[in-house]
Amino acid sequence: MIGKIRSIFRLVRFPNLLIIAFTQYAMRYLIMEPLLPSDSFELQFGDFQFALLVFSTILIAAAGYIINDYFDTRADLINKPARVVVGVSISRKESMILHMILNILGVGIGVYLSFYIGLPSLSLVFVLSTGLLWFYSTNYKKQFLVGNLAVAFLTSLVPLMVVLFEIPLLNREYGEVMIRYDSNFSYLFAWVSAFSFFAFMTTLIREIIKDAEDLEGDNAYGMKTLPIVLGSFWTKVLVVILIAFTLAALIFLLFRHIFFSVDPPDYISLVYFSVFLLLPLIFLIIQVLRARDKRAFHGASILIKVVMLSGILYSLLVFYLVSFKY
Repeated sequence: MIGKIRSIFRLVRFPNLLIIAFTQYAMRYLIMEPLLPSDSFELQFGDFQFALLVFSTILIAAAGYIINDYFDTRADLINKPARVVVGVSISRKESMILHMILNILGVGIGVYLSFYIGLPSLSLVFVLSTGLLWFYSTNYKKQFLVGNLAVAFLTSLVPLMVVLFEIPLLNREYGEVMIRYDSNFSYLFAWVSAFSFFAFMTTLIREIIKDAEDLEGDNAYGMKTLPIVLGSFWTKVLVVILIAFTLAALIFLLFRHIFFSVDPPDYISLVYFSVFLLLPLIFLIIQVLRARDKRAFHGASILIKVVMLSGILYSLLVFYLVSFKY
C-alpha cells in the first residue's frame, strides 16, 4: 500500500504540485495583499475559497501529469526507463481512473468557485485547461512547437488565476473609492502578470531543452518535436534567442519598474536579479551552446528549473521590501 502511494506521488509529480501551490499563495499573500492601497483595503476572495482554487489547480495539474505519462509510456521507456510508473507500479486502467477522478473534482471545484463569485465565464478556464492538457498528451506534444507553447501557456495561468478571481471582487467592493482618487487595481494585475510572463518564457525554454534531452526516444516514437525537425544546431540557436529575450525583459523590468521606482534605489532587488536570475541565465546560454549529449541537456534543464524557482521566490523579497523597507 505504501509503495502504491509512493508511485502515485511520483506519477503526479508531487514536488511540482507543491510549487504550484506555493506560487499561487505567494501571488496572493506576498504580492497582492501587501500591495493593496492601504490597511483599510482587504482581499475579497475568502481564504477558504482561495484554498479551494489552489486545490482545484493542483488536481487539474496532477491529472495532466497522469495523462501525459499514460500516452508517453513507450517513449519514456527509452528516454527515462527508471522513472516509468504507468504500466509498471500502477496499471494503465488505474492511471486512467485516477486521471478522470482528479479532473472531475478539479473542474467541479473551479466551476463552483466561478459561480460563487458571480463570474460563471471563468469556468471555461478550468474546462479549457483540462482539454488542452488532454490534447497536449495525445497530439500537441508530438507536433512542432505546439506542445511547448501549450505547456508554457498553462504554466503562465498558475499565477494569473489568482488575479482573475480577486480583482473583479476588489473592483466590486472598492471600485467607487478608486475612481474617486483616479486609480484602479491594474498595478496588481501588472505585478502578477510579470510573474506569469516569466513563468511562460522559462517554461518554454525548459520544454525545448527537455525535447533536446529526449531526442532519442521521441524520434523512435515518431514525434515531430523542435529538435527532431530543426536539428541540434538550430534548436540551440532558438533556445539562446529565447534566453536572451528573457534576459532583456528582466533587465528592462528591473531598471524601468523596480530599481529606480523607489527612493533610495532598490539595490536589494538589483543584487537578487543579478545573482539568482541574470547570471544563471547567462551561464545557461553557455551550457546550452556546449551541450552535446543527453546528460548535458539534462543539466541545462535542471538549471532553468532552478531559475524558475528563483523567480517565484522573488515574491518573498517583494513582501519584505513592501512591508518593512519602503
